[in-house]
Amino acid sequence: MRKLAFALCLFASPALATGLQVEVAGEGANGTIAIDLLEDLAPEHVAQITAIAESGAYNGVVFHRVIDGFMAQTGDVQFGQSSGNTSRAGMGGSDMPDIQAEFSSEPFKRGIVGMARSQNPNSANSQFFIMFDDGDFLNGQYTVVGRVTAGMDVVDQIKLGTGGNGAVVGTPDMMKTVTVTE
Repeated sequence: MRKLAFALCLFASPALATGLQVEVAGEGANGTIAIDLLEDLAPEHVAQITAIAESGAYNGVVFHRVIDGFMAQTGDVQFGQSSGNTSRAGMGGSDMPDIQAEFSSEPFKRGIVGMARSQNPNSANSQFFIMFDDGDFLNGQYTVVGRVTAGMDVVDQIKLGTGGNGAVVGTPDMMKTVTVTE
């Protein structure tokens, strides 16, 4: 009986988090996005996102790169604070170390949340993106960390970028608050 109880305890260990609630505000989008975090696919990435969200570092971070029909990118806690100069948004990360890739067979479909990174597959840190549409060309090359379960209408309204490589010109929409849900 003890062995069974121990085994059940192993399988019933608490999850890191079940999701994020993102309050978006700006010229384009205003509302709530609910994201289910997929810790079974990317436990290290989910742990890092959860820690950053719990610290409050995502609060006030802009959607700095938004490409129509592709994705909306945010999460640069170093250079993406809406209260500061966001001209370098997309070039920074957090104080935490970069994460090794956790690629999976989960396809990049509309509403999937993936980790942004540089050319190095093991360079994801704090930035993530939400897919507007399917992007199968990303499959197996970027880490899937979650999926939008409510609020895709809000995602669809995020102010689009018009600058080079989808950079948002003017005042970008932002993640007003990011809360970890259980």
